[in-house]
Amino acid sequence: MNTLILRHFALGFFLILSASCSGPRATIHPTNFNDGWSFSLDGGDWNSVRLPHDWSVSFPFDSIKGEGATGYLLGGVGEYRKTFPTSPAAVSYLYFDGVYNNATVTLNGKELGEHPYGYSPFYYDISKVVNGEGEENELSVKVDHSRYADSRWYSGSGIYREVRMYNEAALHIPPWGVFVRTPEVSGDAASVRIEVQVLNKGPQTQDAKLVTDILDPAGKIVATQTSSVPLEAGGEQGVVQEIQLSNPLLWDVDSPQLYTAVSRLEAGGERSRDYRTTFGVRSFRFDAATGFYLNGTNRKIKGVCLHHDGGLVGAAVPKAVWRRRLQTLKEGGCNAIRISHNPGSEEFLTLCDEMGFLVQDEFYDEWDYPKDKRKNMGESTSTDYITRGHHEHFQEWAKIDLQNTILAHRNHPSIIQWSIGNEIEWTYPRQKETTGFFGADANGNYFWNPPPYSTEKIRSLQESIPRTKYHIGETAQKLADWTHEIDSSRPVIANCILPSASYESGYADALDMIGFSYRRIMYDYAKENYPDLPVMGTENLAQYHEWKAIMERPWVSGTFLWTGIDYLGESNGHWPKKQTTSGMLDLAGFTKPSYFMMKSLWTEEPMIYLTSQQEAKSIFKVENGQVVERKPGAWERALWSWHDVNHHWNYTDGETIIIEALSNCPEAELFLNGKSLGRRRMADNPDHIYKWAVPYTSGELMVKGYTNGASPEYTLQTSSEPAKLSLHTEGSGEEGIVHLIVQLEDANGHPVRHLSRELSFSVSGAELLGVDNGAPTNTSAFQGGKVKTNNGRALAIVRLPDEPASITVTAAGLPEAVFKFGEMGK
Repeated sequence: MNTLILRHFALGFFLILSASCSGPRATIHPTNFNDGWSFSLDGGDWNSVRLPHDWSVSFPFDSIKGEGATGYLLGGVGEYRKTFPTSPAAVSYLYFDGVYNNATVTLNGKELGEHPYGYSPFYYDISKVVNGEGEENELSVKVDHSRYADSRWYSGSGIYREVRMYNEAALHIPPWGVFVRTPEVSGDAASVRIEVQVLNKGPQTQDAKLVTDILDPAGKIVATQTSSVPLEAGGEQGVVQEIQLSNPLLWDVDSPQLYTAVSRLEAGGERSRDYRTTFGVRSFRFDAATGFYLNGTNRKIKGVCLHHDGGLVGAAVPKAVWRRRLQTLKEGGCNAIRISHNPGSEEFLTLCDEMGFLVQDEFYDEWDYPKDKRKNMGESTSTDYITRGHHEHFQEWAKIDLQNTILAHRNHPSIIQWSIGNEIEWTYPRQKETTGFFGADANGNYFWNPPPYSTEKIRSLQESIPRTKYHIGETAQKLADWTHEIDSSRPVIANCILPSASYESGYADALDMIGFSYRRIMYDYAKENYPDLPVMGTENLAQYHEWKAIMERPWVSGTFLWTGIDYLGESNGHWPKKQTTSGMLDLAGFTKPSYFMMKSLWTEEPMIYLTSQQEAKSIFKVENGQVVERKPGAWERALWSWHDVNHHWNYTDGETIIIEALSNCPEAELFLNGKSLGRRRMADNPDHIYKWAVPYTSGELMVKGYTNGASPEYTLQTSSEPAKLSLHTEGSGEEGIVHLIVQLEDANGHPVRHLSRELSFSVSGAELLGVDNGAPTNTSAFQGGKVKTNNGRALAIVRLPDEPASITVTAAGLPEAVFKFGEMGK
């Protein structure tokens, strides 16, 4: 294939790198820089820590000084220090994947720079600051998170993502210097376009060769391209290589095949190290009339929104913790993640590549104006020090942070959308005023009713109401333009909470497609009035009515449900509730009923799940011998949290119990102690929930589904008092991270879910990262070693050393349980 040399290729790109000091991909084998750090908080004692590190998660929950917005965990001012020897390299780069927040980096007494935003990666060329080869260097990173309520959710504090060191020869590929795309993909061929930036920081002209090998998913070289790159001293040059692949293995959510481009430079008999870039061969598009296509196949996006905390580990989330959580979501039919409301980590995106998740990478929750961190909507009325957030840096840093994020993340095949903002409309007053839903002219609930104003009236109001200093449409256009400058292969989207105003304010005009936040009522409005702009739900409820609305409309590409997993924060005024409970999994990663509702809608393998509740506490009642809603039609407006049900079979003899089953089977039958209590048809249940009313009798309650010869079953068993503790592990065990699940059991080995016990954990030979039970009102310190069970169970996360270790769990009145770990590498 032809190779095009671009002498001024991506000049703007390089200047961005130099000015903003951003960072590289994790796949190019940097020096491990996560060990050997010391940490001091608020001027206190120095302690050894291992990165990534989040100091806030180690605090006790504080209902007095803390804010529910950030999960009642405090911040502070911390400093990290590290000494390291200078390597024999011509050029060295120091990279941070994320520091929360307001970081100041100093090396050998010289300030390298400041970085306010807590979610964007950055790097520094430290070549002229390090000491002589073999000499020690002193690195300091100060982190000012004294404004500990500067977010609407838990952010964490500190160097909570990886740090890396890159040592290069004078002739090298700089950080983020490779961009791999597959502009043309078919079943029998694919074109691979590789854009490479080459730098010569040496004193002599170099006649170099750029060699790129393409490795298939098995690691076999399937193509090679060589390009001549003449470089003057101190010069830079861009090279485009185009390679054809025959019969490529496609990256898909069901088969995430990954290729690797291995690039190296050769000059004067010398060879640089390999620069490895993982990529996927895939095509996708969004059609305004027919929805989303991946590799030519029309399919729905079955997505969830995720914040970045990992529960008891806080913001410094080990890879194994994310893998366990993502695997559970995958098994429930989820195929997409919206990273809310900030760029994700390199490690998280790599997992999405490997596991087959589509990703919407989001840049900002605030633009020109702040949001109210405590009230979660509307322009900010919080003017105190602790709630002042990143909007104060937006004018100076928005372009830098946005474009550096794209440069860092653009090779991930999982990413299909760049989102420039989340529910930004609240912070521009005229957007709210022109919808007609609020104020004197309001005549309906904006959540469920279509816009009361015509498009013409909204347009007229947008033009007549005095504008603020910054205009939402103009800012959106700037952000979209900055995105397209770096990557035009993915659409720009935003999560719009007031789309009727956004369509007429210029906001939607800046977008390649529009996302609706809790506005499923407007899908038809969008189709009628703005048919040329693709639409999807970008923040919806994990309820049947949301998915039903999408399945009935081919032009809606899919959804991101709020949320996949419970997260810390957004709980102001609700102490002791410390987390948001809208997740399909709880904070410990345990499944909830909404998970099984969505699994029944998103998967084809026959499944069924069972819950129970006393009639007096149920949203259903018995009327004329039938189980019906207490409030007819309420299922069509069910909101964030699932209604109150139990996952046990322990009640008082004779009391009426409502049984609910969630299934994708067209028929289901309930049995109590082997006796049938009736067979039901899903077609007779508009809310997609099977229901029975049963006089309680102890024993075994079992439901069986029927479909195409398959009969999945689910059982609840009456249990007696707790008699022992059952221990088992979950997850991959990578990096030595083990999830230990503790379950109360009775003398017969039946799980006890209706009673609780306080557990104490002691670890020998390993590190206990924390304990939790998933309950929103659990305010026991994560790292305190004690927790009460919730639904009879709890979670401990342990980091193992290379040597054998054990963990002992005790509960009052029960025999202690010991789990022994054998040899297991980190």
